[in-house]
Amino acid sequence: MTMKALPLRLSPGDDLRACVEAALPAGAGAAFLLQGIGSLSVVRLRYAGLPEPGELRGDFEILTVAGSVAPYGAHLHMSVSDAAGRVYGGHVAAGCIVRTTAELLLALLPAHAFAREHDAATGFSELVVRPLRSSGQ
Repeated sequence: MTMKALPLRLSPGDDLRACVEAALPAGAGAAFLLQGIGSLSVVRLRYAGLPEPGELRGDFEILTVAGSVAPYGAHLHMSVSDAAGRVYGGHVAAGCIVRTTAELLLALLPAHAFAREHDAATGFSELVVRPLRSSGQ
């Protein structure tokens, strides 16, 4: 399996989730955001078991961010800390705004395609990984 690294640097005011989704090249069917660091001025996370994201405003450090990325969108989780060292984590929602920078590493998986399909066992749309046929490359 070949993986292609795509490092990203986001600028102040960028929406983290939107930028990750937009970074997936046309025709790519699967990628993982492996890790990221940086800072946010607005944090929007959906916490476990809650239907809507919560919002935090201030100076936050990104401790970790990771997840799957596909043409239909991204499924990202993130942990951040505030100036007092309190840590918050959950599903990344739209509207996480970069404060100074975000440095991210996206890994493209050209031999795979991701989809989301209903899983009867969980009741949610879950990741389905499909290998693509080799194109002889």
